Amino acid sequence: MPLEVVVVGGGGHVGLPLALSLASAGMHVGIQDVSETTVGQIQAGEAPFIETGLDQLLGQELHAGRLEITTDPAILSRTRNVIMVIGTPVDEFLNPVMAVFERALKDVTPHLANGSLVILRSTVFPGTTEYVRKTLAGQGLAADVAFCPERIAEGHALEELRTLPQIVGADDATAGDRAQAFFERLGVTVVRTGTREAELAKLLTNTWRYMKFAIANQFLVIAESAGMDYQTVYDAITTDYPRAADLPGPGFAAGPCLLKDTMQLAAFTPDHFPMGQSAMQINEGLPAFLVDALKRRHGTLAAKKVGILGMAFKAESDDSRASLSYKLRKLLAWEGAQVLCTDPYVRDSKLVSQDEVLRDADMFVVGAPHRRYRGLDVGDRPLVDVWGIVTGRITL
Repeated sequence: MPLEVVVVGGGGHVGLPLALSLASAGMHVGIQDVSETTVGQIQAGEAPFIETGLDQLLGQELHAGRLEITTDPAILSRTRNVIMVIGTPVDEFLNPVMAVFERALKDVTPHLANGSLVILRSTVFPGTTEYVRKTLAGQGLAADVAFCPERIAEGHALEELRTLPQIVGADDATAGDRAQAFFERLGVTVVRTGTREAELAKLLTNTWRYMKFAIANQFLVIAESAGMDYQTVYDAITTDYPRAADLPGPGFAAGPCLLKDTMQLAAFTPDHFPMGQSAMQINEGLPAFLVDALKRRHGTLAAKKVGILGMAFKAESDDSRASLSYKLRKLLAWEGAQVLCTDPYVRDSKLVSQDEVLRDADMFVVGAPHRRYRGLDVGDRPLVDVWGIVTGRITL
């Protein structure tokens, strides 16, 4: 049976919500993913990660018969619309690693039909879409190629896929028109650009968010290093003052996208993007600042039991990719502390229960501001909580 679209890499945080949203719009959707475990979970109606509304929608679309899930790339031969959810990683020298796309194209190209629409979805280094188009053409395949970046926040994907404007980057009218018509099925507004402009827009979007977190964290460091209470300063800045309404609170700026995309922008920029470099130093340096704060206030950490509350990279998530809580754990261990880590959502055999952490730890650091930590009773033991989730106030 023909499929209206196949999502390559469709079992992950970006691909699965999109595939389900397209299915709920009435399309017959194929999901191709290299992970047999993930494919098996989806086929069984089990969402492989936490995402609001995902379990219910997955069950609904499986029951309706609008989904087909497989590891076999041959499923691509049954469609003329392919969405590739594959990003561009960077190496230790901040250079884009194109080998990921080379391998993916090698796998999918034999199954693509002439006249296919190929949409790239994840963040890519500027010029990648054109690279893909030329690579396909060099193998004798005429395809329309567009870059249509996702801009969702984990936990809100299903809602935002139907509400946020969709950037459609294409270098010719046919590819742009086809991609636009595709996403208009979701009822969203479409913004048209060229492919490189769309690629840069995606990088700038994530970098801007990362830099906002960096200034928030820098303000925290400045105030606390001067012996001031940053919560008092933050409240003075933001209370009923509209021009400071977009100043975020401090906290770990982590996850699979923000740092990586800032690094890609630095690699793309001839002068190496010094403001981005500073943002990386500030955000990546926050765990070390918190360890130093503990040492300044409570002396040596050697033989102390330190409990980290939350190992996910954000609240109410099971996604621990690039979580700075793991960097914090390593730094504390280097100081000789015994580190007890817990998280209600993250699957990690090295974690222990929240009850064990609350019972045994001498002091605590909040790594992820999960709602269940609100009002948590740690007694008179030291607490470091830059999120202000436990008591409602930033605590160092």
